Amino acid sequence: MLHTTQLYQHVPETRWPIVYSPRYNITFMGLEKLHPFDAGKWGKVINFLKEEKLLSDSMLVEAREASEEDLLVVHTRRYLNELKGNGHERDFMDDKRVYIMDVYNRHIYPGDRFAKQAIRRKVELEWGTEDDEYLDKVERNIEKSLQEHLPDVVVYNAGTDILEGDRLGGLSISPAGIVKRDELVFRMVRGRHVPILMVTSGGYQKRTARIIADSILNLFGLGLIGPESPSISAQNSDTPLLPPAVP
Repeated sequence: MLHTTQLYQHVPETRWPIVYSPRYNITFMGLEKLHPFDAGKWGKVINFLKEEKLLSDSMLVEAREASEEDLLVVHTRRYLNELKGNGHERDFMDDKRVYIMDVYNRHIYPGDRFAKQAIRRKVELEWGTEDDEYLDKVERNIEKSLQEHLPDVVVYNAGTDILEGDRLGGLSISPAGIVKRDELVFRMVRGRHVPILMVTSGGYQKRTARIIADSILNLFGLGLIGPESPSISAQNSDTPLLPPAVP
């Protein structure tokens, strides 16, 4: 039977496929202000980029939420019921088409030892790792990963929980270091003419929205993202894949 869905939409050529929805910003009678995670950071990123004249509302594509019926077209109900914090690693455990490189504080992540087996290149860091060591390890390991497995597309989880002062991440990367990391990743992937999907992911401080916006502005200024770029981006890993784009 044909499946009727409202999930897909035509994107006019006048728009960048910048996928965003105000529903990304979580509110609950003001209680979200008490949580360490900035539940409204994606809206703040968009507002910062509007202030910098990079974006306007007419350039945005609003994401549509997939219904259960949409998801059941390609997934079993059992799979949907079992979705869990390291799902992508478990999902691709035996899929040799997928190459996972992960850079993390080894003392706190990943707690799922079984899922850890799916990480093909593990880059383990110590508490308080700073910019120089971090960027060096990211660059060297991305280079090795791309030599081992040249992908059709890269999904880049650009979390900011590495920021100095983040109590959950436990690392000490400066705002400039995060901007440089994103630039480094885009240069290396774009240099091989591979599309890249950037998801902004975790980051648990109020200042992360400004850092993400600054990184996007830097990538745009360097010509690494934009309407003529083969890059792809989105808010998070639940967002549809649309080329080309800005996070």
